[in-house]
Amino acid sequence: MKTSTTTAISAQRISPETQHTAPAAPTAHPPKGAPRTPARNTWPHRAWHAAGPGLVIYGASAVLHLVLLALMSPPGAPGVHDKLLSWDGDLYRAIAQDGYPDSFTHDADGKVAGNNLAFFPAYPALIRAVHALTGLGYGTAALVAAHLAMIAALVAVHVLVSRLYDRRTATLATILLACAQPMAISFLMAYSESLFLALAAATLVAAHRRAWLTAGMFGLLTGLARPAAAAVAVALAVAVVMHLIRERRLTWRPVTALVLACAGTPAYLWWVGRRLDRPDAWFTIQRAGWDTRWDNGSSFWHFLGYAFTEADGWVPVSTAVLLLALIAATALAWQRGTWPPLLVYGTAILVLTLGQSNYYHSKLRLVVPALIFLIPLARGLSHARPRTTAIVLTAASLFGSWYGAYMLTAWHYAI
Repeated sequence: MKTSTTTAISAQRISPETQHTAPAAPTAHPPKGAPRTPARNTWPHRAWHAAGPGLVIYGASAVLHLVLLALMSPPGAPGVHDKLLSWDGDLYRAIAQDGYPDSFTHDADGKVAGNNLAFFPAYPALIRAVHALTGLGYGTAALVAAHLAMIAALVAVHVLVSRLYDRRTATLATILLACAQPMAISFLMAYSESLFLALAAATLVAAHRRAWLTAGMFGLLTGLARPAAAAVAVALAVAVVMHLIRERRLTWRPVTALVLACAGTPAYLWWVGRRLDRPDAWFTIQRAGWDTRWDNGSSFWHFLGYAFTEADGWVPVSTAVLLLALIAATALAWQRGTWPPLLVYGTAILVLTLGQSNYYHSKLRLVVPALIFLIPLARGLSHARPRTTAIVLTAASLFGSWYGAYMLTAWHYAI
């Protein structure tokens, strides 16, 4: 009797009739003619979610930089267009327009002088592509290429920091990158910093996603943009080692990515040496034209001593103070659990810049792609009150944009 009752209850539980005894809730339909809300997983929404913050930050930062640069340019001086094409920008334009020289350049005394072979080919190639696609003059094409590369860089940085932390921290870091750095204006100039950062950040994003061959290709292109791509190769090596330790097996994709990332810069140095029939041709040109060589930071320490004891101008003192602040912020990033490849990349950029004998007033420009020293401040602001965050971002952005405009309008040497 008990068995029969149990069987009957079990049958009632699984009976289709029993399952549908309660009426289903009516499906809510929007009123006829009401606008439809787009699905959040559509391609346009995903694209805007990834690229939107970078585009907005680019627009705001470009307006701020260019307006301040225009306001600070004295009457009768070269205009904004010419300022953004000054110094190395004109050399990049010349490479895109006329190509590279096929021999050493010599001064009036017969000594080897610097020439355009010192500059890596990725950015001139982008200028030439913009010129071919748009018909713009090479100078304007150089500026368009830099702006396009800056957009790509800001989007890639925002995606990277979002993956590592959250979107709020990513937005703050991207604003600091584009506006608050003292020489962030170089991203808008006909210089290779914006392209280098775009390729470096894309390499790190691909490595974090474990898209190894993509990371390797971006690393290869980074190596054709600037010799500082050694920092990207080392960072990718750290990511590969971390992956191999985690997987406990050797696979070909991450190893291939690392080989590709290490190939770009040596390939260009080899090409220059072959073109001039001298293996050390690129290094010879660098030393002759810009006195750039590895000196273990000796020139940087001498500069600090000069800035704090003898210098009587704003630029050397401010440069020394700002560089020390960047070093301190980088050291702080080492204590905050930063993703090791990003930590290694940014620190290596800083070490490569400070460890060479390049001009002291160029160092703030050379470190703008490093990114790492912005992370502690961005993380701190992400937990601050909105009012505090707004005040800090506004003050930092105004100072950084003003500083860059000052260096282009009042400082009489190359940046």
